[in-house]
Amino acid sequence: MGGHDAGSHHQFTGIAKYFNSYTIVGRRNCVLATYATLLGIGLFFKLKPKKKAVAEK
Repeated sequence: MGGHDAGSHHQFTGIAKYFNSYTIVGRRNCVLATYATLLGIGLFFKLKPKKKAVAEK
């Protein structure tokens, strides 16, 4: 029974087990990590307090 990578069995260790370009799950994890990073950066700048102008005397 074949899948996309039926003939190639990759034995990944460490972070490469979750983030790789050989398996569908690894590619999905890379995409989700990218989206989460971009969303986090966007939320940081959106929710960051605005600087108030200092009133001169």
